[in-house]
Amino acid sequence: MELATNVLYYGDNLDILRKYIPDNSVDLTYLDPPFNSRRSYNILFKESEHWSEAQVRAFGDTWHWTEAAEKTYLELVQNGPMKVAQLIDALHRAIGENDVTAYLVMMAIRLVELHRVLKDTGSLWLHCDPTASHYLKLVLDQVFGPANFQNEIVWKRSSAHSDVGQGAKHMGRIHDVILFYSKGEEFTSNTLYTAYDKGYLDSFYRHDEPGTGRRYTLDNLVAPGAEAKGNPQYEFLGVTRYWRFSKERMQQLYEQGRVVQTRPGTVPRYKRYLDDMPGLPMQDVWDDIPPIGSQAKERLGYPTQKPQALLERIVSIASNEGDVVLDPFCGCGTAVVAAQRLDRRWIGIDVTHLAIAVMKKRLEDSFPGIKYEVVGEPKDVNGARALAHHDRYQFQWWALSLVKAQPVGEKKKGADKGIDGVIRFMDDHGKTARRAIVQVKSGAVHVKDIRELRTVSANDAMGVFITLLPPTEEMKVEAVAAGSYHSPLWDRDFPRIQIVTIEELFQGKALNMPPITSPFAKAPKVAIKNGGQEYLFDANALTAAVSDGE
Repeated sequence: MELATNVLYYGDNLDILRKYIPDNSVDLTYLDPPFNSRRSYNILFKESEHWSEAQVRAFGDTWHWTEAAEKTYLELVQNGPMKVAQLIDALHRAIGENDVTAYLVMMAIRLVELHRVLKDTGSLWLHCDPTASHYLKLVLDQVFGPANFQNEIVWKRSSAHSDVGQGAKHMGRIHDVILFYSKGEEFTSNTLYTAYDKGYLDSFYRHDEPGTGRRYTLDNLVAPGAEAKGNPQYEFLGVTRYWRFSKERMQQLYEQGRVVQTRPGTVPRYKRYLDDMPGLPMQDVWDDIPPIGSQAKERLGYPTQKPQALLERIVSIASNEGDVVLDPFCGCGTAVVAAQRLDRRWIGIDVTHLAIAVMKKRLEDSFPGIKYEVVGEPKDVNGARALAHHDRYQFQWWALSLVKAQPVGEKKKGADKGIDGVIRFMDDHGKTARRAIVQVKSGAVHVKDIRELRTVSANDAMGVFITLLPPTEEMKVEAVAAGSYHSPLWDRDFPRIQIVTIEELFQGKALNMPPITSPFAKAPKVAIKNGGQEYLFDANALTAAVSDGE
């Protein structure tokens, strides 16, 4: 099976991995799976003073011990790798059948597949929080082997967070964990450097060279390990030692002014200039990449969105140009955007059509003219029927994306009845935000649906009815009877109620209404990094340089 890249997949990543991703085909896997923290993550849409914001639950991150969890547990214990099966069985017996075990079972079976698809030179970076990291490290040790654990990276995601005012006794929880595992001993790893902090410079590079003003430090020239490592022994400037360099090389450095003896009889030292140094090699505590602020240009409103600088750092360390980057829980697609910008190939997977819609919009905003494929979205009416049969809410979100409508929160009795989404547009010479109410129907339709839409949208500019089945003649008559909406800005009349079928949308039919405002925040254009082009982000928040292996 040949691997397809620059592809977004809709569906359960376990199914996608098994169906589409061959063995030993991926160079880097980054995943930021839902944490087992008893929170519900919401998709938040672009903020505006003109309208209140909707929230749509994309997924719940609390996993429960259900029939599906039981089935997955049995599959792991009976057919999974022996060490993984033994661990999961032990955890099942020790912890019991609860949310934690269900979460670990869900993750374990996916981590087995993610290990399978990695190349021998590949690595996996798992982003989680301290409530899950210790459990996940146990699973990763069994899947990848303890010897292939490389780092537990601490990312400081907040400057301060204290619940003391609410009665909490624990200290502020301000970091996430990134677990870094390689598949084998030889794996892709590019050394990145960060700038030295002022305290380090003041302590170690405290000398200024007269005439040039170059800062330098005096470093050791005596060889560690001495004779045991085969270093040469000789006298230089009256001092006999085992030296790092040959006598000839030492003399050259002395003539260049790079060997300094502060006074006769002292051990000569090497003059190391600050401007010759690439920076501090990357350590495992990352406190130089802040979270996405409320006013940041890259902010899309996705609550679990990670900074692009963070993902670019990981992609730069663990892959090279042309390599394949996989994100099986890609959410709003930051890893995909980082891979595209750094000239990598990529694969993104998500279980909601809402996330796929966010990613499509982000890719097209960031890289105008980008070519990519979406697998799992309906391509025709039969596919739309299949999606509606499988999950009517996924069908609803997908249908709303066809007309660039903003989904409205979960269906609740008595709340937002009859409203599945809204379309925003500006009118009255750009002074007034107006909206069209959208209803989506995947089953049988009746004239009463249009009457209900007329009632629900009475206080709004327009109503749009999207249907999988053809509308009846009575429905069409009822829609016409609703009259028109006059736009002062465009000095035109638009149908107050419009009916459009999925088939018509496939055929390219557009809604008859003023230009709409996208429901998703617009992502900034992103320059592709190629060769020596600089990053768009602050150098301290990314890499200062990539080592040549020196």
